[in-house]
Amino acid sequence: VQLVESGGGLVQPGGSLRLSCAASGRTFSTYAMGWFRQAPGKEREFVASISWASGTTFYAEAVKGRFTISRDTAKNTVYLQMNNLKPEDTAVYYCAAGRTGGVHISSYDYWGQGTQVTVSS
Repeated sequence: VQLVESGGGLVQPGGSLRLSCAASGRTFSTYAMGWFRQAPGKEREFVASISWASGTTFYAEAVKGRFTISRDTAKNTVYLQMNNLKPEDTAVYYCAAGRTGGVHISSYDYWGQGTQVTVSS
């Protein structure tokens, strides 16, 4: 199983980025996909999740209304559209896949290598 993130970079406050997570190696139709982030000196935290089968989404309060998670089942890819970015969104963003999903790290079985997002003027 492989999860490969891309799309990170440096952006000014108020700007936008779209992260991608390409999944391969198994069928994820019964899995939930999640995005987490980890800022320097902080614990990894939940950002958003989506059910691969139903498309049901869930967001952390800190990103609700600014971030959108989606998936393309034909491409086996999950996206995180991030708008109105703030300096506090700076972190390494990780894609994850798990049978149960949710907000807890322990609910996810597979992880990507992460992609850096830096929000700074």
